[in-house]
Amino acid sequence: MSRKHLSKYFQKYYIFFASAITVFFLYACSTTKKVPEGEYLLTKNNYRYEDGKILDDEVPNYVSQKPNKKQLFLFPIGLWMYNATNPKYDSILNEYMTYPSEMRNQKLRDSLFIKYEHPEYVGKSLFYERFMHNIGQPPVILDQGKTETSANSIRKFFVYKGYWDADVKFSHELDSAAKKAQANYLITHKDPTYISDYYYNIPDPNIRNIYEEDLTKSLVKGKQILDQSTLEKEVKRINDLMKDRGYYKFNNSNEEIYFTADTLQSRKNVPLTMDIHKDSMDSRYKITTIGDIKVHLLEKLSDSTETVKDSLLGINFYKLDDQFKTMALWRPIILKKGDVYQQRNLDLTKRNISSMNNFSIIKYDEILRKGNDSILDVSYYLAPLPKYDLKIATDINYSQILNFGVSPSVDLTTRNVFGGAENLTTSVSGIFGSIVNSKNPDKRSLAYEISAQASLNFPRLLLPFKTWRLIPKRYSPTSSIVLGTSVQDNIGLGRIGFNAGLNYFANVNDIVSHRLSLFNTQLSITRNKDRYYDFFPADAVVRENIFQNYSPALYQDFVNGQISSDDFSTIILNDTNYQNSLTGDDLSLYNTFRQSLINKDRQTQDVLISSMIYNVIYNEIGKKDRPNPFYLNAKVELAGNAFALFKSNPREVGVISGETKKIFDIPYSQFVKFDVDVRKYFTFFNNKHTLALRQFIGVGIPYGNSSTMPFVRSYFNGGSNDIRAWRVFGGLGPADSQLDEKIRSYIMDNVKLTTNIEYRMPFTPMFEGAAFIDAGNIWSLKDSGFGDEFKFNKFLSQMGVGTGVGLRVNVAYITLRLDAAYKVYDPNQPVGDRWVLGNTWKPVLNFAFGYPF
Repeated sequence: MSRKHLSKYFQKYYIFFASAITVFFLYACSTTKKVPEGEYLLTKNNYRYEDGKILDDEVPNYVSQKPNKKQLFLFPIGLWMYNATNPKYDSILNEYMTYPSEMRNQKLRDSLFIKYEHPEYVGKSLFYERFMHNIGQPPVILDQGKTETSANSIRKFFVYKGYWDADVKFSHELDSAAKKAQANYLITHKDPTYISDYYYNIPDPNIRNIYEEDLTKSLVKGKQILDQSTLEKEVKRINDLMKDRGYYKFNNSNEEIYFTADTLQSRKNVPLTMDIHKDSMDSRYKITTIGDIKVHLLEKLSDSTETVKDSLLGINFYKLDDQFKTMALWRPIILKKGDVYQQRNLDLTKRNISSMNNFSIIKYDEILRKGNDSILDVSYYLAPLPKYDLKIATDINYSQILNFGVSPSVDLTTRNVFGGAENLTTSVSGIFGSIVNSKNPDKRSLAYEISAQASLNFPRLLLPFKTWRLIPKRYSPTSSIVLGTSVQDNIGLGRIGFNAGLNYFANVNDIVSHRLSLFNTQLSITRNKDRYYDFFPADAVVRENIFQNYSPALYQDFVNGQISSDDFSTIILNDTNYQNSLTGDDLSLYNTFRQSLINKDRQTQDVLISSMIYNVIYNEIGKKDRPNPFYLNAKVELAGNAFALFKSNPREVGVISGETKKIFDIPYSQFVKFDVDVRKYFTFFNNKHTLALRQFIGVGIPYGNSSTMPFVRSYFNGGSNDIRAWRVFGGLGPADSQLDEKIRSYIMDNVKLTTNIEYRMPFTPMFEGAAFIDAGNIWSLKDSGFGDEFKFNKFLSQMGVGTGVGLRVNVAYITLRLDAAYKVYDPNQPVGDRWVLGNTWKPVLNFAFGYPF
């Protein structure tokens, strides 16, 4: 059924649908339908603050009984769904749902029917009732004892946060006729208790010196509220600090660090003292060193007696066979015998072993040596993972060009290929969907991309020397060799691609990582070049108009096949007298024609890129100790210099592109490209609201053998993760060009600026809203004849601006996103008509998975 017919169908039967929905809600929406007589449905918890609202975001967390959740911001849909079933099945289904899922079958249901003396139900599936019970929510019945418990919990919470004299009273509002109730909490927090002075007593001089190295990092300070949560965070900070300095068992009992508040003089301003004592005798703490390091490679723990010992650089290895080289087992071990204990090195070693994707850790021991409690012996028991790992998956993708697409994939991982824990991953994948037909926008055509790739991963750097002396093992360096090929057909101009590269990776820590790609080679060959104008009819119309305008006689020769399109276009481009004679609409037509030729050269060009890419990422997102995280992704790419060493004569490659040198009869690209993606996140209201800021800056500089950036490295505007008020290739840019939009839409350029601001706020645990502003555009480093050059005194006025609102739905581990965006300022409209907000209230809808940034 077409979209147009579907719309008429709903219009025709809207009375039926409205009536059906109304009947459903009237039936299901009696929220007290399943509330027993004499009981009350809890509909609301009310909080009133006698002396000022504080900590109000956290207070509801300490209430043990909450009303039924409301979906879509207003309605308790879960309760409605639960109430939509017949109450006579409730007792049976309540017990039925307590059984494990594998036991829930017709036999169990029949036994419960007999148990509850309803043999007439035997054989009934109760599918509808089970479904509604499973996804619905039973009514929350008021338990007045829980209200009293909750009031006491709230009071304790305020005392914990430093309000020692807080008081919480409670009451109930009962409506016997409606069988509904509300719980009221009256909170009087009174003045908090402050730390008047802060002292510390640390008899051990070594521990004291470490603590005093940077007192500014202490979380506890004088003149602040005596908040117990702050004291606990300070204890954890000190624990981590000391364990990082070699004190293995520091405060293991959680009794060696304690705080004492002196309340003799006052309960509102109290001196606070922190004490650190190993024991009542104030014994000295001992620094722990790493002792014996053992790595056991076996199938199961009982095999340990059959292993053969091998040693390498101070580490003992026990193996059943030689399928893994000893050096491969040595590389992930960050520990070294005799080194001072550091907990992060033990954690990093376990992470390195897991990241190799060759072993599972079946046992791990840290044991202080008997007779010397300052030496820590460490043992790892590893079991090899299966030699082969096959994964078959199908994903659903969405983009504004492809719409919904299906992406099947098959991945085969072969582990330990050469005995050094190398993994070979071969994969075949595809994307299949439909795109708008370029000839008929009302129709859609099949689009696809099929790719195959092989990646050989090494748990080390592929270099001809001992790399751990240059790059420490704690950086977890790895390498990969990648080879791939792909075939795609999306806009009719299908492409065949090949790619290869040698990649190096290193993680300085869990925030900073580096990647270096050498010989990163990409070859893209365009098919169906001679049918360009069939797939881009707007360009064909422009060509027809300019050919007729220039010379009707030559146009007739073109129609008769006596002169080619490229030859005719070259004649026009070389005729400066004709160009100088143009004014008004004729000049605009010529500029549009010239840009269409640039688009044609870009879309039909064969591309060979061989580059070196360096990428550094600084990522604080997801780190609990970074409440307002920062993210930086910076990349630089240098391409084509190796090919420039080969001698070759320039050859013609396009009407606009002119002559260029080739390798294997394919033009190679020379350029340098810089990309910087910076993001900053600010959290508010107990970390539930987020203000996300993003700035992207991209610059590509072609040189040598290239006059323009290759299309696979060029920038464009629009899309669900960019400037959302414009679709991909939706007509924004370059700069404030006034070219025809149908031609301008496919322009790509070599300078890009994008600024995004988004405020995210939760409605429920499942639903989240957002409001955003996007701004940006693309430019050229030099004027292409259309006023698209980037200039510092003009670029702000040439940035497209859009705004909108969005909805995010969190389902399991997936975030579904729907954004409705409106254009505010369109720089490609004529001067005076660029403020376009309100011209149409039809938004640009963006559906995507995950956050935009």
